[in-house]
Amino acid sequence: MKRISPPLSLSIFLLVALLLVSGCTSQKKLAYLQNLPEPDGQEFFTMDKPGYKIQPRDVLYLTAKALNAEGKIEDYLSSSRTTVTSQAGGEAGGFLYGYDVSEDGFIRLPVIGLIKVENLTLEEARPIIQEAVDKVFNNTTVECKLLSFKFTVIGEVRGPGTYVNYNNYLTVLEAIGRAGGIGDYGKRDRVLVVRAEEKGSKTFRLNLQDKSILNSEAYFLLPNDVVIVEPQPQKIFNMNLPTISFIINSTLLTLSTTLLLINYIGQ
Repeated sequence: MKRISPPLSLSIFLLVALLLVSGCTSQKKLAYLQNLPEPDGQEFFTMDKPGYKIQPRDVLYLTAKALNAEGKIEDYLSSSRTTVTSQAGGEAGGFLYGYDVSEDGFIRLPVIGLIKVENLTLEEARPIIQEAVDKVFNNTTVECKLLSFKFTVIGEVRGPGTYVNYNNYLTVLEAIGRAGGIGDYGKRDRVLVVRAEEKGSKTFRLNLQDKSILNSEAYFLLPNDVVIVEPQPQKIFNMNLPTISFIINSTLLTLSTTLLLINYIGQ
């Protein structure tokens, strides 16, 4: 009886082994910031936190607080909306009861009127709003915050979607953490950040495995940034693995059947 020759058997084994190895993800591909110093070492990175410029369609949180005649603190901009805002809460409450920036860059405050805030940072806008409020109310303290700090994370993360940031600053690592982290098949060395600007969009390529991202312009995200995590080639392989397995099994079955027939006929 004829048997499958050793070279043919070895070739089939090597082909299967090669396909399995190519579908594996190494530990090195899963780690972040791989080239930082050892635990007993230290390294300092200078970071320039971006000053976000207020844009049309932004939503601002504003208060103008002062002591009233009864000696209680009163918010002249939002005291009438406090209960409703707390009930609405979240993103919807901010949209309904925050002060939105118009297309021509103004906010409209009750009694006070229009104030131009476009292309100003929050730190620059606050004294301008304070000056306008002081013309109407006495001894007030104005606070100014951005309510519409949204960011989007899509691609190979465990929780893709659009999120709202309630802090003044947000790093790309924090954003990915909010999205559940990068999955096993996400490219940590090839993360894309898309940033909308006045005349178009600007893109950044980040390698989260390299410490150089700590000095990158895109390390701190700005409102409306989009973070895209690309997939590893292994994901495509794993998605097609059932088809590949079926083809291999079918080929081996066909080959075995053919050899059995050859052996049977040759007897």
